[in-house]
Amino acid sequence: MPAQKIDGQAIAASIRSETAIAVAERVKFGHRQPGLAAVLVGENPASEVYVRNKRKACEAAGMASWLHRLPSTSSQAQLLELVGQLNGDPAVSGILVQLPLPKQMDEGAIIRAVSPLKDVDCFHPENVGLLAAGHPRFLPCTPFGVQQMLVRSGISVAGKQIVVIGRSNIVGKPLALMLMQKPSATFPEAGDATVTVVHRGTRDLPGICRQADILVAAVGVPRFVTADMVKDGAAVIDVGINSVDGKLVGDVDESRVAPVAGWLSPVPKGVGPMTIAMLLNNTLRATMIS
Repeated sequence: MPAQKIDGQAIAASIRSETAIAVAERVKFGHRQPGLAAVLVGENPASEVYVRNKRKACEAAGMASWLHRLPSTSSQAQLLELVGQLNGDPAVSGILVQLPLPKQMDEGAIIRAVSPLKDVDCFHPENVGLLAAGHPRFLPCTPFGVQQMLVRSGISVAGKQIVVIGRSNIVGKPLALMLMQKPSATFPEAGDATVTVVHRGTRDLPGICRQADILVAAVGVPRFVTADMVKDGAAVIDVGINSVDGKLVGDVDESRVAPVAGWLSPVPKGVGPMTIAMLLNNTLRATMIS
């Protein structure tokens, strides 16, 4: 029997609707409107599309949004000056500096320059540390989206064996932290699962992956996960977005894995829409705590 589709687009639409209702209620009672400031350096086509989608989502949710553009020849000092201005602007709830940045800029320095209270991507070391300690201020957007896909699809996480393929600072590491920790009053989203993080250099990678009740592919290689890596009936979450011959494909070989898996998120219309939905959620949260 083919795997059940995990419709990230539908789940994201539901979350965005909930966020819009919360924003409207907040404004109705005289509270400050949430606002997201995006910073785009240069003219990366993929970044252009991503930022445009984020701005449209903000507007649909009743949030203010701003786009600040800098040429690719800008200096790091110029970008730091802009970030400092946004840090001090009370109308700005969240700041998003679109990565990657030009080679003359130190991404780490820029990430650290964003106020932790406005770091809605959850990249700042202070926010990463709070997540690691089990007291997160924000949850990273893509891992948070994966967690919500599982919960809202009725896929139990607690006590399960989870394998995450990929160890990036954006997805693999923070997702593992979220899924392994014990839930608490301050961190109810924690998964309480047993988590293994693997990568392309891991010995017997297929064998380890086959132990997973939930397999998350975030390795950045087209169709990397094949049927021999998937346990019968497992839930498979495909975080990858790759372009192959002009077509978007994930890190999972969907045609081969679908007959084996119990659940499978598609690419596109899977994790991608969830990332933007959780960004809006974080921007609303930033307004409430600032």
